Amino acid sequence: MLRTGLLFDPFSASRLITAAALSPFPSLDHAQQVFDQIPHPNLYAWNTLIRAYASSSNPHQSLLIFIRMLHQSPDFPDKFTFPFLIKALLLGSDVFIPNSLIHFYAKCGELGLGYRVFVKMPRRDVVSWNSMITAFVQGGCPEEALELFREMETQNVKPNGITMVGVLSACAKKSDFEFGRWVHSYIERNRIGESLTLSNAILDMYTSVSEKDIVSWTTMLVGYAKIGEYDAAQGIFDTMPNQDIAAWNALISAYEQCGKPKEALKLFHELQLSKTAKPDEVTLVSTLSACAQLGAMDLGNLQKALVVFHSVERKDVFVWSAMIAGLAMHGHGKDAINLFSKMQEAKVKPNAVTFTNILCACSHAGLVEEGRTLFNQMELVYGVLPGIKHYACMVDILEKMPMAPAASVWGALLGACTIHENVELAEQACSQLLELEPGNHGAYVLLSNIYAKAGKWDRVSGLRKLMRDVGLKKEPGCSSIEVDGIVHEFLVGDNSHPSSKKIHAKLDEIAARLETIGYVPNKSHLLQLVEEEDVKEQALFLHSEKLAIAFGLISTCQSQPIRIVKNLRVCGDCHSVAKLVSKLYDREILLRDPYRFHHFREGHCSCMDYW
Repeated sequence: MLRTGLLFDPFSASRLITAAALSPFPSLDHAQQVFDQIPHPNLYAWNTLIRAYASSSNPHQSLLIFIRMLHQSPDFPDKFTFPFLIKALLLGSDVFIPNSLIHFYAKCGELGLGYRVFVKMPRRDVVSWNSMITAFVQGGCPEEALELFREMETQNVKPNGITMVGVLSACAKKSDFEFGRWVHSYIERNRIGESLTLSNAILDMYTSVSEKDIVSWTTMLVGYAKIGEYDAAQGIFDTMPNQDIAAWNALISAYEQCGKPKEALKLFHELQLSKTAKPDEVTLVSTLSACAQLGAMDLGNLQKALVVFHSVERKDVFVWSAMIAGLAMHGHGKDAINLFSKMQEAKVKPNAVTFTNILCACSHAGLVEEGRTLFNQMELVYGVLPGIKHYACMVDILEKMPMAPAASVWGALLGACTIHENVELAEQACSQLLELEPGNHGAYVLLSNIYAKAGKWDRVSGLRKLMRDVGLKKEPGCSSIEVDGIVHEFLVGDNSHPSSKKIHAKLDEIAARLETIGYVPNKSHLLQLVEEEDVKEQALFLHSEKLAIAFGLISTCQSQPIRIVKNLRVCGDCHSVAKLVSKLYDREILLRDPYRFHHFREGHCSCMDYW
C-alpha cells in the first residue's frame, strides 16, 4: 500500500484498519501499524481503532487513542465516538474514570449520557451514586435524584455527607419537606458527619419552606448558630411567631456551647420574664454551664448544680454529661466515675462528650487505671469511637496513637511535663504544638517555667527573645472576684483598686503568718510573669490571684466561699499559697483558670496538685 499510495486514500486505509481490527480474528498490532502510517486519518479511522480497543483486553487504550485524536485530528468526535469510548471506560476496573465521565456529562447538560454511563458501570462506589444524584439535582431533575437515593438504599450503599447534600437540595427544589425532614432525621440517626456544606444544605431546605412550623423555625435557628451566624440565629428567633421553650433552649444552648456565656445568660433572664414559656431542666443545664464559663456569682457552686441535677426527672445523656463535667472540673474524679456508673444503671447510653468528661475527671484526679479502663471500653462496650479529645485526655498513659495528634494533645502533654519537670519531652511537645499553632504564647510560657525549674536560665532568655522576635504579645494575667454583685479585677502588682491599701495590708499579714509555718516562696514561678509583665522578684507575692484572695478575705464573711476566675493558668506558687490560706484562715476558696476548677479547703486542693 505504501508503494501504491493507497495509505493516502482515506477510504482504502480505513477499510484495511477495519479488516485488521474488527475481523473474527483481529490483529490490533497490525491495525495500529497501518493507522500510524496514515498521514491524516479521518474520523472513521479514529472511531474504528477506538472501537477495536474497547472490545480488547486493554480497553483503557481507547481513552489514549481518544486523547490523541483530540490533539491531532481536525475532526470533532461524533455520535459514534462516545458509545465506543463509554464501553471502554466501563470495562475498565477503575471506577474513577466513569465517575469523572458522569460529572463531565452533567456539566455539559447531557444527563442522558451520564445516566447511561452510570447504568452500565459493572461496579459502583458511593462516589458514583453521589455524582449521579448531584447531576440530577443540578440538571433540574429532583424527582430522579430522590428515586436514585431510594435505590441506593436498597443496594445497601452507605451514603455520606455529600450524598445527603444532594438529597436535601432535591427535597428543597421539589418542595418535598416531609421527606426532607425524614432525611434530616436520617442524618442525625446515622451520625453522618457534619460539615459546613451539609449544615447549609439543611438550612436551605428549611428556609425554602413557605409555611414554617416550630420544627422548621427551630432547625433554622440551630443551624445558623452551628455555623457561627449568631446574628442570623437571633434574627430567626426574633421572627418566630411562637417562641416555645424548645426555641429558647436551642438559642441559649447554642450561645453557651459556642463560647458566648454572656449572651446565654442575657437570654435566660429574658426567658424568666417571658409569658409564653418557662425554663425547664434543659434550660437550667445550659444556664449553669454558661455561669461556669462566665465566672458569675454562683461559679463553681457544685452543690447547687447537684441540686438542679437531682431535680431533673428525665435525665438524658446531655444532663448526665453536664453533671459529670462539673464533677470533673472540681477534681471529684471518683464521684464522676460513680455518677457514670449510675448513668449505666439508668440505661442511658454515653456519647463522645460523656467520655471526654469522664476521662478529664480521671486525668484531673490522677486516676490512671480507671481512665485506661474506660478508654478501652469506649468502642468495645459502648460503640463510641475515640476521637482526638479522648486521646488528649489519655496522652500521659497511651504510648501510641493511631492518628496525628492535634494541638490539644501536645498541649496536654506539655502541661504534664510542667508537673513532672521533663525538659526533653517538654521541648518536643512544645515544638509540635507551635508547629500547629505558631501564635500560642501559652506554649512558650509553659516551656519557660519548665526551663526555670530546671535552672536553665539561658534557655529562658532565648525563649523570651524568640517571643519578641515573632511579635507575640504578652496577655496580662487577670484575676476577678465578684462581691455584692460587682466584679473586681486585679492585675499583677495592681495598686489601682480603691481598697488597695487594705489589700496590701492583708497580703503583709498573710505573708507574716505563712512565714511562721515555714512557707518559702517558689521563685521558679517568677517565669509565670512572662504571661503578665516583667517585674522584680519581690513582686512574686503580688500576683493577681493573691490580690484577689486578699480582697476576698477582707470583703466577705467567714462562711462565704471566695470565688475567683483567672484568665491564665494558675501560678504554682499562688496554688501553694491558696492551699495554706484556706487552712490558716479556715476559708473555702474556689479558683477557676482556663483549664479547670481548683477547690481549696483545709490546706488541700481538689486537683491534688495535678493541673
